[in-house]
Amino acid sequence: MKKGIHPTFYFDAEVVCACGNRWTTGSTRKSIRTEICSNCHPFYTGEQARIVDTEGQVDRFYRKLQARQSFTEQKKARDDERTSPERPMADLGLNSRTLQAFIRNGIETVGQFIDKLAEGDDALLALEGIGRKGLIDTKKSLRSMGYILPEPAVAEEESAE
Repeated sequence: MKKGIHPTFYFDAEVVCACGNRWTTGSTRKSIRTEICSNCHPFYTGEQARIVDTEGQVDRFYRKLQARQSFTEQKKARDDERTSPERPMADLGLNSRTLQAFIRNGIETVGQFIDKLAEGDDALLALEGIGRKGLIDTKKSLRSMGYILPEPAVAEEESAE
């Protein structure tokens, strides 16, 4: 072995735990301080319900969990607001002619439009100033925002048998 490169070894190094327990061991350090030992560790003492949190890891975990929950609640609120039936038709980005035609006919919110659409496309096309292209653009805009539109009523075929 090379001389002068190895640390001094202490055969009577004292170890002191935060709980007050002391013992001696061999080490390259004269004094060792520890936060937990076999006298106070929950695994050895049987108090496994106690959580050992030496660096605030549990608190950090709960803060992250709380942040995640608040994020999901905010996201849900934004999604609910985004698909609210009380949303004005002006928010859909329709051309001004189509928007003014809806407003003149008393359709100012998305909910009113969806209610009228439930009666069928013909009910909307019968309104003054609303054409097929405006109706198609409005439906596309609503679907892209996440709205669920009622399906067109299927005409029942009468068989003359």
